[in-house]
Amino acid sequence: MGEGKGSTLVFVLVVALCLVAFGFSIAAERRRSTGTTLQDPITNATYCVYSSDVATGYGVGAFLFLLSSESLLMGVTKCMCFGRPLAPGSDRAWSIIYFISSWITFLIAEACLIAGATKNAYHTKYLSAQTFSCESLRKGIFIAGAVFIVATMVLNVYFYMYFTKSVSSPPAHKANRSGSNVGMAGYA
Repeated sequence: MGEGKGSTLVFVLVVALCLVAFGFSIAAERRRSTGTTLQDPITNATYCVYSSDVATGYGVGAFLFLLSSESLLMGVTKCMCFGRPLAPGSDRAWSIIYFISSWITFLIAEACLIAGATKNAYHTKYLSAQTFSCESLRKGIFIAGAVFIVATMVLNVYFYMYFTKSVSSPPAHKANRSGSNVGMAGYA
């Protein structure tokens, strides 16, 4: 590893996994299931028929790709808990700020993705014969996940950049004293 420069492979993998997750979340938003009301001519019952359940799979795929991206980065950096201590200074401070921020955006993105996937799956599997309005997943759940995926990706890149700068910088050494002069005043 170079002076304060992280592994290019880690950068590329984190960005690629996040971009794939972003693509899946956009595809999930575009393929949300919608319901239409139909009436059965034989029983005269009104029920909802929903479109395909593809958005659930896309949402789960985005969830897993984002999870693998975060797991990769936390594995490489040892989650800032293990390994070499970070050198004091602004790089360490920025590293901690980006670490906390990326975890917050990661958790929000994962919550949006899994909530959208489960809500979409719920409405596509269970038909309602009592209500006359077919409920479907609200617009924007997967888009919100996509926005937080991009925010997580940017924060993760900055976190890794400042983390590697802080780890690669030499630790601060205290002044080396050759002897002890405590209580020994010099007499002339």
